[in-house]
Amino acid sequence: MSRVVVGMSGGVDSSVAAYLLKEQGYDVIGVTMKIWQEEDVCSIEENGGCCGLSAVEDARRVAAALEIPFYVMNFKKEFRERVIDYFTEEYLNGRTPNPCIACNRYVKWKALLNRSLSIGADYIATGHYARIEQLPSGRYTLRRSAALAKDQTYALYNLTQEQLKRTLMPVGTYSKDQIRSMADQIGLLVADKPDSQDICFVPDGDYASFIEDEVREKTGRELPTGNFVTLDGRVLGQHKGIVHYTVGQRKGLGLALGYPAFVLEIRPETNEVVIGTYEESLTHAVRADHLNFMSVEDLTEPKRVFAKIRYNHKGAWCTVEKTGADEIVCHFEEAQRAVTPGQAVVLYDGEYVLGGGTIL
Repeated sequence: MSRVVVGMSGGVDSSVAAYLLKEQGYDVIGVTMKIWQEEDVCSIEENGGCCGLSAVEDARRVAAALEIPFYVMNFKKEFRERVIDYFTEEYLNGRTPNPCIACNRYVKWKALLNRSLSIGADYIATGHYARIEQLPSGRYTLRRSAALAKDQTYALYNLTQEQLKRTLMPVGTYSKDQIRSMADQIGLLVADKPDSQDICFVPDGDYASFIEDEVREKTGRELPTGNFVTLDGRVLGQHKGIVHYTVGQRKGLGLALGYPAFVLEIRPETNEVVIGTYEESLTHAVRADHLNFMSVEDLTEPKRVFAKIRYNHKGAWCTVEKTGADEIVCHFEEAQRAVTPGQAVVLYDGEYVLGGGTIL
């Protein structure tokens, strides 16, 4: 009997994932990853956060109801290094990271998979809305969730072949409503638990204050204010510090220019935030590096693909080609707004993830 470790967040998706795998005859072990424990418990209880104290208790209760063994594993060190430090560093360098992508590859997969294999497991499993398939070529790839509205493949494009080979995603063939009604039918208390929102270690969504606190704690210094400038260098006013802004941002700039203003660029070296018009915020070309190919080993010639440039982007058609050993350029057929350095561009070949990279 194959043994599988299910990463249980205390939410309905991972709880039903554990149930489905048990029904399919796997030897199931439930594990909650302790990765971020600093928040006050009340805010987590209210927001249904994915890695705090209430998550552990909810997951423990579900495991007891399913009659599977349950453990808590501590990954605070990995999470601090791979996610929080990376998140802070990227913002300080004028980029807007997606910490969930880093967390998925380096904590939820790399760290959890290694530890699970060391206790004799054959696979790990999660409650993600995605499907893993092996192609005729032998390569593993992600296929978009049967419920496209919940599809989570964007945040998983960075997984390696070895990680995919060792992963099960049983909820990817269902809709959220089906998962909730299944949880209800088997009497799980988390059937109606709300989905977790926002970044788990910044529950109030105020990323700038979080980063300012991190810098203050580590260095004792305050982040400086600086100038809003136009593309040709004209000063428009003063900004609160570059970590308060992201490329494409329109609201909260505090500028009255007589036309809608957008953040075009963030320049950490001069501490400037470049402002421009809607037209100036559009681009057809998107460059990316830190590539990870999934359905193919590499990109040998230009290819027309469907691409997403952020998690909630509806996607658009482009032609992608390699421009270096670890660099691609995507030429979009329609101009794209808010192409944000630090976010991921994820490429789809039909329903399958071709690969992706970090936007430059």
